Amino acid sequence: MIQLNQIYLLLLLVTMLPGCSTIGYYSQAVSGHLSLMLASQPVDNLLTAPTTDDELKRKLTIARDARHFAERRLALPAGEAFTDYSELERPWVVVNLVAAPEFSLTPQQWCYPVIGCQAYRGYFSLEDARKEQRQFDRRDFDTFIGAVAAYSTLGWFDDPLHSGFTSLSDDRMVALMFHELAHQVIYVDEDTAFNESFATAVELEGLRLWLEERGEGDQFTAALQRLSQRNQTLALVEHTSLELEALYGREELPVERMRARKEQIFTELIDRYNEMASEWDQPGPFGNAIETLNNANIALFRQYNQFVPGFRQLLKEQDYRFDAFFDEVRALSELDREQRTLTLSALSQRFDEDL
Repeated sequence: MIQLNQIYLLLLLVTMLPGCSTIGYYSQAVSGHLSLMLASQPVDNLLTAPTTDDELKRKLTIARDARHFAERRLALPAGEAFTDYSELERPWVVVNLVAAPEFSLTPQQWCYPVIGCQAYRGYFSLEDARKEQRQFDRRDFDTFIGAVAAYSTLGWFDDPLHSGFTSLSDDRMVALMFHELAHQVIYVDEDTAFNESFATAVELEGLRLWLEERGEGDQFTAALQRLSQRNQTLALVEHTSLELEALYGREELPVERMRARKEQIFTELIDRYNEMASEWDQPGPFGNAIETLNNANIALFRQYNQFVPGFRQLLKEQDYRFDAFFDEVRALSELDREQRTLTLSALSQRFDEDL
């Protein structure tokens, strides 16, 4: 259950912040998270309550087992996370706003107390997100708003399980739990690519071991298919990014010509992606078929997937001993950004899915 000291911390984060717009943003974040925590019930109580739906009981049982597995086999610091459950009135818990300048692939950075800087901003209200999106649109930024099934408070609070998790398939629910718990292990300020690639690697390898222990290893095929789709998409995005970066570097070009060429490059990316996606058995990273993409879409996608092979290789080299892997990642996190990137790129080159 929520503790008074947690409420005081939430309120303190707001009162110490300057600026009306800043206070407004943090007020919605605090009230949203506080509402989520106050609306939660202990999972153990729901599992024994006769009024709990049978399917929800099944999901909560799997989640409870996955949480124990995360501590026992993956060395993840579960603590009291996911011991409470909250039913949401929508399929997402927050929406994230991402913004990038019209001629840049570097996303806007927002910095926060406790969790540092990130390339996105989360809202519990879709209208609040759209309101800030309009401000960026007026400045000719590329923007998009994406629904998020879960988020982590990095261990500052006991994050509850909620219907954003349980509405997913069993394997994706478990993978998401591992992903969010991984953020409590290591979190590097202002390096979304490092943080999210690390959590995605833990999610993927954790799911593989979970399914193998349950005698359901064949189900990992679906996860590998999703990974393959993500990698194919990343290859397309990286190719497009090189073209865009070359274009954006040509400062002598008139703005209208740059806009026209930019539109052409994105049209080619969309066509290539839709052609690939038409042959997939499940939706890809951008969905089944897309009509629009922009700088903000691909800038964030690159950051979430860039170093996953490198982290998976590092874990493989530790013989899948997660405690040793985490020590190596902590040492890596202490390097400067350039050295981290070089090291992870070299690890990625050694990674082979079939070895």
